[in-house]
Amino acid sequence: MGFWRRLGLPGLVDVHTHFMPERVLAKVWDYFDAVGPLTGVEWPIAYRHDEQRRLALLREFGVRAFTSMLYPHKPGMARWLNGWAAEFAARTPDCLHTATLFPEPGVDAYVREAVEAGARVFKSHVQVGAYDPNDVLLDPAWGLLAETGTPVVMHCGSGPAPGKHTGPGPVARLLGRHPRLRLVVAHMGMPEYTDFLDLAERYAEVRLDTTMAFTDFGERAAPFPRAELGRLADLGERILLGTDFPNIPYGYGHQLEALERLGLGEGWLRGVCYENGARLFEVV
Repeated sequence: MGFWRRLGLPGLVDVHTHFMPERVLAKVWDYFDAVGPLTGVEWPIAYRHDEQRRLALLREFGVRAFTSMLYPHKPGMARWLNGWAAEFAARTPDCLHTATLFPEPGVDAYVREAVEAGARVFKSHVQVGAYDPNDVLLDPAWGLLAETGTPVVMHCGSGPAPGKHTGPGPVARLLGRHPRLRLVVAHMGMPEYTDFLDLAERYAEVRLDTTMAFTDFGERAAPFPRAELGRLADLGERILLGTDFPNIPYGYGHQLEALERLGLGEGWLRGVCYENGARLFEVV
C-alpha cells in the first residue's frame, strides 16, 4: 500500500483491530449479518477470512503493530478472553498484547494478572457490556491501569446507538477520579465528537482513535463537525489510527483515504498513522 510509503513511514500502527476466539468472532459476525439493533443498517463484513488470512492482510497493508480488541458482554467471560489473548499475542509478535475487563467480583485480580503477564492495552466496551465505567467494582482496576500507564481503548460514545452508560458524562466522572488514566476514546467518541475533544483538552492522557470516523460510512451516520477540524489538528499528537478491521463494511484503505482528505497535512497524518501509536506503545 503506497499510502504510508508516500509519507515516509515504516508502516502503520493500528490500535483498534479485532482478533478473538473463532466462535466468539463468528457470533459477532452473525450479529452484523442480522442487522442487529445496535447497528440498524446493512453491514457486510469486508474481511470475513480465517485468522491467518486476516493476519496476512494486515501485514500486506503495512501494519507493523495492532491490537486484538475483545470484550465480554456478561460476567465470567473476561478472564477466559484474557487467557486466549495472551496466547494469541505470544504466537503473534506484531500484536500488542490486549486484555479486557468487566465489573464483577475478582476483576481487580485478573486485571493485575493480565498486566503482570505483559498486557499492553485493555479494551472496555461500555455499550455492548452495558455497564457503567464508574461501577465501584472497577475502581481498583482503573487505579492500577492509571498507575501502570496501561492504555485503555474504550467504546464510550453513543454511536451507533446510545446505551444506558454511553456518552461523555460517565467518562468525565471516571476521569475526575482517575485523571492519569491513559484513555483512548474509540471511534473519536462518535457522535459526541465535540464533548470528547473537550475531555482530551482537559486531560493530558486522553487520546482518541479514528475508527470508522471520517469514512463515507461513518459520515452518513454521524458526520464529524467541520468546525472542529482546528481542534483535531491541534490535538494531533493524541489522535491514533484505528480501523475496526476486520469488521468493516469497506476496504481498509478507505480509512486512510478518509484521514488524508481532511486536509490536515502530512505531518498530522504521520503522527496519527504511525508516530503517535509507536510512541505510546514503544514500537520500534
